[in-house]
Amino acid sequence: MASNMSPEDLDRIAQAVAEAEKTTAGEIICVLTPEVSDYRETPLVWAAATALVLPAAALFAGFRPEMLTRLFGGWSVGHAAAMDGAILSALSTYIALQAVVFVLAALAVSIPSVRRALTPGALKAARVKKAAMEQFLSRGLHLTRERTGVLIFAALAEHRVEVIADEGIYAAAPNAVWDEVVADLVAGLKRDAIADGFVAAVRRAGAILAEHVPPRTDNRNELPDGLTILPKR
Repeated sequence: MASNMSPEDLDRIAQAVAEAEKTTAGEIICVLTPEVSDYRETPLVWAAATALVLPAAALFAGFRPEMLTRLFGGWSVGHAAAMDGAILSALSTYIALQAVVFVLAALAVSIPSVRRALTPGALKAARVKKAAMEQFLSRGLHLTRERTGVLIFAALAEHRVEVIADEGIYAAAPNAVWDEVVADLVAGLKRDAIADGFVAAVRRAGAILAEHVPPRTDNRNELPDGLTILPKR
C-alpha cells in the first residue's frame, strides 16, 4: 500500500507540512512504515504451545502412541519382558509427534497474515510505540530549539497510529487534542487514502500547534518536510 503512493501524494503531504509550520514554532515529521516488526517469536510461541497441548489432548481423547506403530506395520508387545522397550518406543513416538506438530504449527503461523492475526495486540502496540519513539529521536525532533517537535507515525500492518509531541508542546497542549490528529489519520488509512489521512492529520496538528505554540519572529524550518516511508522488514 505504501509503495502505491504517487509523487503527487508525497508532494501534497510535504506542502501540508510546510503550510502548517508557517503558523507555528512547532515542527512536524510524518513517518509511514509497512510493518514495525516481523514478530519472529509469534510462530515459535504458538508452535511450542501447540506441540505441548495437542499431543496431550490426544492422549486424553484416547490416542496412544503405539497406535502409530501399529498403523505403520510395527510389532506389538506380547510378553512382560519387552515392556521396557514398548515404553521407550511409546515415548519416542510421543516426542516425534511433538516435533512434527511443532514444525507444522511454526510453518502455519509463519504465514504473514496468520502471524499478524495471532500476535497479541498488546505486543503490537508496544512495538509500534517503541518504533515511533525511535523515529522521534532519530529524526531529531527532540533537538528543536524549544522542544516543539511532533511526530505523526503510522504502521500499516499493525493498523496503529502514534502521535508523539515533545515536552515544549506536551506542556502547552492537552493530551486529548492529539486524539483528533490520530482520528484524522486513521480515517484516511481506513479508506486506503494514505495521503488524505496524513494531510488531514498534519492540518489538524498545525492548528493545534498554531494555538499553543505560535511562530517566532525568526521562525525557520528546523527539520525537513514531507513523508518518510520506511523500508519493509
